Amino acid sequence: MNEKHRITISLLRLFDIAIVLLAFVLTTFSIVKVEHRLSLMRFLSMRIRVDNFLILIFALLICHAVFQICGLYRSKRLSMRRTELLDVVKAMTFNTACFVPIASFFSIQMITIQFLGIFWLISTLLLLVARLSMRRIAGYVRVRGRDLRNMLVLGTNPRAVELARRLQASPERGYRLLGFVDDEWEGMTELKRAGFTVVSDYAGLAEYLRRNVVDEVAFYLPFDSFHKLASEVASLCEQHGITMRFSSDVLGLKTTRWRADEFDGDQYIETYTGSSGLWPRTAKRLVDIIGASAALLLFSPILVVAAAAIKLTSPGPVFFLQERIGINKRRFKIFKFRTMVPNAERLMAELEKHNEVSGPVFKIKNDPRITSIGRFLRRSSIDELPQLINVLNGDMSLVGPRPLPVRDYEGFNEDWQRRRFSVKPGITCLWQVNGRSGISFNQWMLLDLQYMDEWSLWLDLKILAKTVPAVFRGAGAA
Repeated sequence: MNEKHRITISLLRLFDIAIVLLAFVLTTFSIVKVEHRLSLMRFLSMRIRVDNFLILIFALLICHAVFQICGLYRSKRLSMRRTELLDVVKAMTFNTACFVPIASFFSIQMITIQFLGIFWLISTLLLLVARLSMRRIAGYVRVRGRDLRNMLVLGTNPRAVELARRLQASPERGYRLLGFVDDEWEGMTELKRAGFTVVSDYAGLAEYLRRNVVDEVAFYLPFDSFHKLASEVASLCEQHGITMRFSSDVLGLKTTRWRADEFDGDQYIETYTGSSGLWPRTAKRLVDIIGASAALLLFSPILVVAAAAIKLTSPGPVFFLQERIGINKRRFKIFKFRTMVPNAERLMAELEKHNEVSGPVFKIKNDPRITSIGRFLRRSSIDELPQLINVLNGDMSLVGPRPLPVRDYEGFNEDWQRRRFSVKPGITCLWQVNGRSGISFNQWMLLDLQYMDEWSLWLDLKILAKTVPAVFRGAGAA
C-alpha cells in the first residue's frame, strides 16, 4: 500500500465515523424534537455530559472496528457495486445491534427500539449514498486515465483471456492491461484472435519487470504442470513488491471460497463453502435465538395440547429423540413429538420393501407405524416444533438442510451430496418449501447445495416466510 492510498483510507475512515456521528445527532434531534418540541438552535445549545461523551467515543470506536471487520476498507476495484453496498448494510446492522448491550450496560434510556430503527435507517442511507458517490467519482476519474493500475497476466488459457476481456469492458475499475506473459504454444490462437498481445516470455519476465511499471500480476498458470515456474515468478514479484492475484479455481475447485488466515506468523489460504464470516455467522445465530425463543413462546399452548394428546392417545413417551447428523457430521439428539408407535424403528426393516422415494431416505405414504394423532401432527408439521429446542442449543438453525438420521447418511453413495453437512442443519429449507417429499432425492440434495451457495440473511427470511403457507398446504408432507 503506497502513501497516497494510506492517506485515502485514513480519510475514508474519518469520513465514515463522521457520517455515523451525524446520523446519531439527527436521530437524537428527531426524537427530542417530537417529544419536547425543541428548535434546532436550542437543541445544539444543549450541554453534553463528560460521561456521555466518553460513551459516545467508545461506541464510535466499536463502529470503526466493525467497519474494518466487514471489509469496508479493502480495495473494491474488482468488486461488484452490489457487494460493496451489502457490506455497508451488514456493517451498520451489526453496529446498530451492538448499541443494545451498550445502552443496557450504561443504562442509556434514550436508546430505544424506535431510536435504533431511525438511527439504522439514517446511517445506512447516508453511507450508501456516500459509497455510491465515491464509486461514481472514482469511475469518472479512472475512465479519464487517472488512478490506474497496470496489470500483467501470467498465462494465456481461456480463463486468462476472459479476465482481460472483463477488464477492458470495465474501464471504470481503473486497470490498464499491459499484456500477457507466456511461451509460444498452440493454444494462443484465441488470444491473438481477441487482439491481445504477449509482451514477454518467461525467460524475459525478470527484465520486463525491471523496465516497466507493473502494479499487479494475475496468475493463470495450471497449478499441476507449472508449479515450479509459478513459484519462481511469485518469488520474483515478491522481490519487486508487486501485488499478485491468484484465481480461486487454481485447484479446479468450483464452489469453494477463499480467504487469508494466519497461524503463529505463518500465512495460510483458507477455503470454505457457504458463508462463514463473522458477520453472517453472528447475524444468523441472532436470528435463530430470537426466532426460536419467540416461536416457543408463541406456540407454547399448541405444544402443551400436542403433548397431552400424544400421552392420552397412545402408550410411550411424548418426545421422540433420535440421533441425527449435524454440521461436519457431528451427531446430536433431535427433539420431535412422537408420531409413531414406540417400537417404530425396529419395524422399519419389515417395511423397507415399501419405500416410495429414491435414494437412501425412507418414506411411505400410509406408514402403519404412525398413530392417529401422529398423522395430524405430521400433516400440520406440529411434530417439528420441539426442534426449536435444538436451535436454542446450537445444534440446528431455523433454516438449513434438514438433519438426516444416521441410517439415511450411511446410504449416501456420492461425495458431492455430503457437502450439505458442512453447514448447520435447519428446521426448514428450500426442499421444505419446494415440494418436500414430493421431489426426488437428487433434486433435494441439489436444492440444499443451491441454498448453501446462494446463502444470505435475506434468503433465510424468504424461506421462513414461504414455510408458513407450505405447512398450511401440507405440500409433500409425509
